[in-house]
Amino acid sequence: MNSPFKTKRIYEEPSEDDGYRMLIDRLWPRGIKKEEAKLNEWNKDVAPSDNLRKWFDHQDERFEEFVRLYKKELDSKKEVLDRIINISQNTKITFLYATKYPNLSHASVLLNYLKNRK
Repeated sequence: MNSPFKTKRIYEEPSEDDGYRMLIDRLWPRGIKKEEAKLNEWNKDVAPSDNLRKWFDHQDERFEEFVRLYKKELDSKKEVLDRIINISQNTKITFLYATKYPNLSHASVLLNYLKNRK
């Protein structure tokens, strides 16, 4: 079965294939007007904590530790994740993020976390 989740930079054009568009950054992305974002939801609760985000700072050498710490944060957000999974029962969800570094994005960590969740 295909995953109901995908990731996309918020700077990419919205498409019909996006389904439910959920911004998962704690900060609003630069240069994006709220009315043009075509969001269904801005979910700050699932984003990494401010302390973790600032410490990580998209530094490649910190990514492995960031993944471990972010997954630990996600472990404590059962209600938020259950709600996301519930939404995904009816529609695809596209997790939107702003970073220029998709390989170092919390969106990819969240995507894998949800795919592997029992």
